[in-house]
Amino acid sequence: MALIVQKYGGSSVADPEKIKNVARRVIETKRQGNDVIVVVSAMGKTTDSLLDLASKITDDPDPREIDMLLSTGEQISIAVMAMAIHSLGEPAISMTGPQVGILTDNVHRKAKIVRINEEKILTELKAGKVVIVAGFQGSTVDHQITTLGRGGSDTTAVALAAVLKADVCDIFTDVDGVYTADPRICKKARKLEKISYDEMLELASLGAKVLHSRSVELAKNFDVPLHVRSSFNNEPGTMVVKEVKEMEDRVVSGVAYNKGEAKISMLGVPDRPGIAAEIFGTLAENNIVVDMIIQNVAADGLNDISFTVSKEDLKQTLKIAKELKEKLKGEDVIYDESIAKVSVVGVGMKSHSGIAAKMFRALAKNNINIESISTSEIKISCLIKEEDCDKAVVAIHTEFELANG
Repeated sequence: MALIVQKYGGSSVADPEKIKNVARRVIETKRQGNDVIVVVSAMGKTTDSLLDLASKITDDPDPREIDMLLSTGEQISIAVMAMAIHSLGEPAISMTGPQVGILTDNVHRKAKIVRINEEKILTELKAGKVVIVAGFQGSTVDHQITTLGRGGSDTTAVALAAVLKADVCDIFTDVDGVYTADPRICKKARKLEKISYDEMLELASLGAKVLHSRSVELAKNFDVPLHVRSSFNNEPGTMVVKEVKEMEDRVVSGVAYNKGEAKISMLGVPDRPGIAAEIFGTLAENNIVVDMIIQNVAADGLNDISFTVSKEDLKQTLKIAKELKEKLKGEDVIYDESIAKVSVVGVGMKSHSGIAAKMFRALAKNNINIESISTSEIKISCLIKEEDCDKAVVAIHTEFELANG
């Protein structure tokens, strides 16, 4: 007998027939002698619809109330999933994040899990039930509903797998694994049998939609075996594992892109020690995650500082940046939403040279201008115009011959 956590995304539970299909898959796993915990997202595009509803009420909704609203999507999913499993002859119980005992910090819309009380789940498993948990949500110590950010159901699943020491965490989605690039953009993208935690973490944080980056970080920290696979077939997917020797021979594992960022530029800020610390310290205090940072060479005692943030944080970031501009006596604050970030990732970069040159050559051959560059030990990212993003992904994928393995 094994303990298996299965997570199903919104596309996997988008309608009654798909919910019944998932229920049959869950029951098959249970009847093989396993204990099963199921984590589900909201049905289909429910979360987007709820956000759209909020935007029609106000253009500046309170984060606490947004969490109250969005958490209802998963509550619908768990209830109907329990009904589907019951109808097929197996006992099941649905539980919200707070009912399960998922305790988070108090940062609404992107809360982090502090701890999980596993006793309630273990009690239900011992009673022979399938436990169905609402992904994406938890509560604070004073019982305020919180959500974990978009894609947070992955994090719920991995956190439960870590706490309960599950044998595997299956992430079921609408694709059948992790590809060398988004197969919707790059027709020659190839499915990977294995990928390291570090590579998957970079790909996820750089825009790959297959896994939430925080879920990969948790899996790495607690050594949770992740299996990314399709909910629409029984084919093996991609295993996310510790780095193995053969991966070092694969210089680049994949190409990722992100169209969900915006660039903000603070123009004419004083060039003196402590300015950058004040700007980015203030953003951190407001729980805004900054990605790429570009600082121009000082002239006449003034600097231009640019950085990227999620488009979801753009409005709040602009407000803070304009307040800082006044305080620091800067000249202006401008922004650009029409950008994209393309990246190459691979553990083999640690021991191979010329990767950056090859990437830049691919972009140059396709007349794509690079606005800024950032690197780490196993990734290179370039900021480009959003209109060039799809072309850039295909060009880089071709340059590195990723279709050939």
